[in-house]
Amino acid sequence: MSCQVTGLVLTYNGQRYLKKCLESLNFCDQILVVDSESTDQTTAIARQCGARVIVNPWPGPARQFEFAFKHINTSWVVSLDQDEILSPRLQQEITSALQNPSDYTGFYCPRTSFYFDRFIRHSGWYPDFLLRVFLLEKTYIHTSGPHYGFRTRGKTRKLSGDIIHYPYQNLKEHLDKINYYTQEAAEEMFARGKTTSLFNALGHGLGRFLKLYILKRGFLDGRAGFILAINSFFYAFHKYIRLLELHTKNKSRKKSKKTIDKHT
Repeated sequence: MSCQVTGLVLTYNGQRYLKKCLESLNFCDQILVVDSESTDQTTAIARQCGARVIVNPWPGPARQFEFAFKHINTSWVVSLDQDEILSPRLQQEITSALQNPSDYTGFYCPRTSFYFDRFIRHSGWYPDFLLRVFLLEKTYIHTSGPHYGFRTRGKTRKLSGDIIHYPYQNLKEHLDKINYYTQEAAEEMFARGKTTSLFNALGHGLGRFLKLYILKRGFLDGRAGFILAINSFFYAFHKYIRLLELHTKNKSRKKSKKTIDKHT
């Protein structure tokens, strides 16, 4: 490639797919792994694959990427999660694009995710275009609660070929993530002063189910599509019901404080 490029992966206990992930970045001039104090074989696997490994305690997605960016000395970056693998076709697309990027500052890559018993091709999950190839000096990190994404100041285009994604080992792991993400999202909304109600939470859940299963044709994804739509209902409902819980507890604390003050 005419452009120097670094493959970047943030890790934490990601040994399951890390070897395949890093091998799919072998076309890069260098590979950087920033690890958040893994307790499994993640760092050993990364070093075996020839990656430069830096360990930094997890400060949140934005700050961890900012930390990683300071240790990159190439103009271009290809960023993957530890459970993602570049398909051979996408590797070729990226290589070709960086031969002569012209005035582009970033390239969007489609992502296909495995869920339950298949790769999801509908349900609003595909094509899940993500900015994963970018000119470092023109790119910044955007976060929303526990989620992150890259944005670039400049011209972009879409590539073909997929990022192959294995987000959950099983349904328990998905529910664990839902439990974490909904609490984080509810606390962020609460801090912004957002309010809700039981019916509002139910409406968000039903709306999410109908969007994924009907509008986004999740029914074409078979059993996996139905399970995904149900869990998406659960995610949306719990995000807002937990916000309601935070407001309820806050009102209760204030009421208790007034009662105590009244009798002192």
